[in-house]
Amino acid sequence: MTLRLGQIAPDFTQESTDGPIHFHEWLGNSWGVLFSHPKDFTPVCTTELGTVAKLKPEFDKRGVKVIGLSVDSAGDHTKWANDIKETQGAAPNFPIIADADFTVSKLYDMLPESVSGDPAKRTPADNLTVRNVFIIAPDKKIRLILVYPMATGRNFDEILRVIDSIQLGDKHKVATPANWKQGGDVIITGAVSNEEAQQKFPGFKTLKPYLRTTAQPH
Repeated sequence: MTLRLGQIAPDFTQESTDGPIHFHEWLGNSWGVLFSHPKDFTPVCTTELGTVAKLKPEFDKRGVKVIGLSVDSAGDHTKWANDIKETQGAAPNFPIIADADFTVSKLYDMLPESVSGDPAKRTPADNLTVRNVFIIAPDKKIRLILVYPMATGRNFDEILRVIDSIQLGDKHKVATPANWKQGGDVIITGAVSNEEAQQKFPGFKTLKPYLRTTAQPH
């Protein structure tokens, strides 16, 4: 199954560090971030899980539930959490899916259907494609897919920035320009006529008929 933006995120039921997760039920009416790892006890992923634990209040503030995934058992995840707390100063405070049977990795097109066997006999390099980030909206549609190489730690400040952009755009019919940050000017989308823009965004600037900017709405 090849996933695309705008598709419904596949549902699943899988074990996790918080017990069985029925994914769509667990998401409820919240936004979600699912981020995956090729194997437990890997160095880059250790720093990422600690970073997300520290950033969890920022995700909570945006109404976003965070969930991890790694191609190992829930018992291994629990042991790994101790290392994460010791080295990063924070243990995961969100569930980590146990994908020892590769179910979710296959469902989310991170591993091929042919993968089988004992996950303990697979190296991180065997699972190198399990390095994704999915942002999922309350309607369960996928709004972002990122795939990182194993040796490059993910920038979760950027993921928060994307969430801010998507949520702002959904609410106000705006888009965000390159390198946008909170408080910066935004772009009025083509779905808004000039007449409507004059009402919603008084004083907006027209740089080109297709490029109209305005102060960030609040």
